[in-house]
Amino acid sequence: MTRDALREGIAAARQRRAAFFFFTILALFLLIGVAVTLGSAGFSVAEAYRAVLAGLFPGSFESSGMAQTIVWDFRLHRVLFAVVAGFGLAVAGTVMQGILRNPLASPFTLGIASAASTGASVAIVLGAGFVGGSYLIIGNAFLFALLAALIIYAMARHRGMGATSMILAGIALMYLFSAVTSLLQYLGTADELQEVVFWMFGSLDRSSWPKLGIVTLLLAVCMPYLVYRAWDLNALAEGDEIAESLGVPVNHAMTIFMFIASLLTAAVICFTGTIGFIGLVAPHITRMVVGTDHRFLLPASGLVGALLLLGADSLARTLLAPVVLPVGIMTAFLGVPFFIYLFMRRRDAGW
Repeated sequence: MTRDALREGIAAARQRRAAFFFFTILALFLLIGVAVTLGSAGFSVAEAYRAVLAGLFPGSFESSGMAQTIVWDFRLHRVLFAVVAGFGLAVAGTVMQGILRNPLASPFTLGIASAASTGASVAIVLGAGFVGGSYLIIGNAFLFALLAALIIYAMARHRGMGATSMILAGIALMYLFSAVTSLLQYLGTADELQEVVFWMFGSLDRSSWPKLGIVTLLLAVCMPYLVYRAWDLNALAEGDEIAESLGVPVNHAMTIFMFIASLLTAAVICFTGTIGFIGLVAPHITRMVVGTDHRFLLPASGLVGALLLLGADSLARTLLAPVVLPVGIMTAFLGVPFFIYLFMRRRDAGW
C-alpha cells in the first residue's frame, strides 16, 4: 500500500467515525424528545422540549404547568436513565469483549447479572441483606454483582490470569447463581415469586432523579479513565503476549478493567433488574463502523447502547399501551435477531 493510499484510508476512516458520532448523537436527541411525549397525557415533541427548557431556564421559555409536571416528575428521569443505563452497559460489554477477546463476552454471560439476580432474590424471599429499608434489594443486587466479579478474579488468578480462565470462571458462576435463584423461587411464596420474576425481567419503572445522578456520576468518573487507557485495551485485544511486549502490565490492567466493567454493570442493574443484550449487541454494531480502536469504540458503543435501550423502552411503552412491557423483554426481542443475522453474515470469519 502506497503512502498516499494509506493517508486516504485514514482520512476516510476519520470521516466515517465523525459521521457516525454526529448521526448517532442526533438520533439520540431526537429519540429523547419523542420518548418524553409517550404516555397517556400526550403532547408534541416541541411541547416536550419547551417543558424541558422551561425547567432548565425559568422565565426564558414558556410551557404549561401540566407539561412541566409530567415531564420533570414522571418522564424525563426515566428517559435519561435509559440513556445512561444503556451507555454504561454497552461500555461494560465493550471492555469485557476487549480484554477477553471474545465476541460473546459481557457482564451477563460472565455471571455478574446472575449474581445480581441472586442478591435480589435473597432480599425478596429471605428478607436478608447488607442494607435495610427501601434499599435492601438494590444493595443486595449491587454487592452480589461485585462479589461475582471478585470470585471470577480470584478463580482466574488461581489458574493464572487469562481470558480463557476468566470466561470459564464466569460461566461456572453463571450456572451456580442461576441455580441458587431457581431454588429461592421454588421456596418462595406466590407473591415473592412474582416479584423476583418481575425484577429479572428488567424495567425502568423504578428510575428516579437520585438514581440517575448516581449512575451518571459513576460514568463521569470511569469514562475518562477508560478512554485514557484505551491503548492498553487495544493491546490486550491483540493478545497477552503482544500486550506484554508493548509494556502493558497484563494482570494489573485486566484486573482494573474487569473491576470497572463490573462496577458499571452493578450500578445499572441494581436499579433496573436484568437487562440483557445491550452489552453484547452495541459493541458489535459499533465495531462494524468505527473499527477496533477503543479510543473511539468505547464512547461510540456507549451512544449506540443508549440509543438501543431508549428505543427498546419506547417500544415497550407503546406496543401494548397503556400496558408497559418490561424493557428486558424488548431488548431480548431486538438482540436475538441481530445475533442470528451476525451469525449468518460472518460465519467463521472471526470478529
